[in-house]
Amino acid sequence: QAAKSARTVVIAGVPDGLLHDDVMSDILMIHFQKSKNNGGDVEELIYPTMRKGVAYVTFEDQEVAESVLKKDEHQLKDKRLSRHYLLKVTPYCENVSSFIIHLLVLPL
Repeated sequence: QAAKSARTVVIAGVPDGLLHDDVMSDILMIHFQKSKNNGGDVEELIYPTMRKGVAYVTFEDQEVAESVLKKDEHQLKDKRLSRHYLLKVTPYCENVSSFIIHLLVLPL
């Protein structure tokens, strides 16, 4: 089993305050389980988080996480939402601050 961080993606752009958190979690879970979204079996979904409009999705397989990241565009669509929302999906970085420091200190 791959490290949890390798199987986790960060979702930004989650519409905030439109629906109850548990309903939004449900919509996100369904979106990331669908094969048409390059999704698969979700091990864990964390929403809401400390950051507004952000969720964390951990997949059972690292390949699914990589596949989700490769999809050009994630449109959150659900009849409970008034419109479609574009989600930004990025890899999870366990220690973001040290990653940023690393980028600042070491030239690419």
